[in-house]
Amino acid sequence: MRASKARLTLLGLLFLLSVVAYIDRVCISAAAPDIRRDLSIDASQMGWVFSAFTLAYAAFEIPSGWLGDRIGPRKVLMRIVIWWSAFTMATGLARSFSSLLAIRFLFGIGESGAYPNASKSISSWFPPAERGRAHGTLFMGSRLGAALTPPLVVYLIHAVGWRHAFWVFGGIGLVWAGLWWWWFRDDPASHPSVNQYELREILEGYEPKEKRRTNWRAILGSGNLLLIGLQYFCFGYGFYFYITWLPTYLREARGLSAESAGWTGGAILLVAAVANVIGGWLTDRLSHRHGLRVGRCFLGASALGLSAVALCAVAVVRDTQTAIALLMIGAAMSDLSIGAAWAVCLDVGRENAGAVTGYMNTFGNLGGSIGPIVMGYAVKYWMSWSIPILITCGVYMLGVIFWLMVQPHKKI
Repeated sequence: MRASKARLTLLGLLFLLSVVAYIDRVCISAAAPDIRRDLSIDASQMGWVFSAFTLAYAAFEIPSGWLGDRIGPRKVLMRIVIWWSAFTMATGLARSFSSLLAIRFLFGIGESGAYPNASKSISSWFPPAERGRAHGTLFMGSRLGAALTPPLVVYLIHAVGWRHAFWVFGGIGLVWAGLWWWWFRDDPASHPSVNQYELREILEGYEPKEKRRTNWRAILGSGNLLLIGLQYFCFGYGFYFYITWLPTYLREARGLSAESAGWTGGAILLVAAVANVIGGWLTDRLSHRHGLRVGRCFLGASALGLSAVALCAVAVVRDTQTAIALLMIGAAMSDLSIGAAWAVCLDVGRENAGAVTGYMNTFGNLGGSIGPIVMGYAVKYWMSWSIPILITCGVYMLGVIFWLMVQPHKKI
């Protein structure tokens, strides 16, 4: 009798979760011109609306990840998706800057913990040798969601208006939450679709441990985990350029039209989506053949280093098509490190996977909060896009150093 493959269904659900998360996260950026016009919001106020989400998201990552460790990702992810879907829909009810700011802050609280709990479910359902690939597929969904959102938003705004567009996007999340609650179980052994042969594959190289109280002193006092968080801060700093300032950069610095900038930005994120899957496969393969040090740390450091080199070239080249090709390389190389980053959290976190991934992702979103602000002020005061891009290169190189200092065998 062959082993069942129920964990592939789980991976499909998590992939869809990631697509929906980024559609709901990015749709406000695509709808921003219509929102600003209807609510009489200026550019600086819209910037605060964007930041409200990221700051709330970062602040509640660790508590939401810890909750998944305590009561399981089945309950927590259903709560998360229902909450964020409700506030996605509520965005269409905003009547002023203050109400929009409050809604997006609450939306950020709701979405926090989504990826730590997805990672927690991967740690329970996938053997160590497959976790990098699983995370690569998970984050491929985020890039596809971000790439698909601009044309979807443009179409829906034209068809039903921006307010009703948010109701459509929120409704998709509610459907996903229902499917998740119906199908998923925290323990694969209790799932009717998992036979004994698949369960044996899942448990290969992994011994489930008895639940214990979360050792916050060990987590918050871990220098190794701090290094993991710092490398992800550097990653997040650069990544948010691609989902915030990239369309503006392509229009102002490279002279593309609004439509061309949107499609080009989507193409760059699609390349990054492919890199997520390749990076996940690569970290598992290298770890199996050469050990965690090579498969996690050297891969992560090399990916961020190559991304830094590509962005440095973007800052100095004059030809637009060459710059676009280099942006694709830069985005792909940085995303090549994601599978290693999330897998190393499971390597060191063990039964504290939710809290540890939440810890790392908090750093990533702090970097994502700071990066767009630094870039905005740099462009304003220096009247140059090259300088903030070079700053991003420097941050990525710091990430290389942090990656090389990580000890993937050192458990929490």
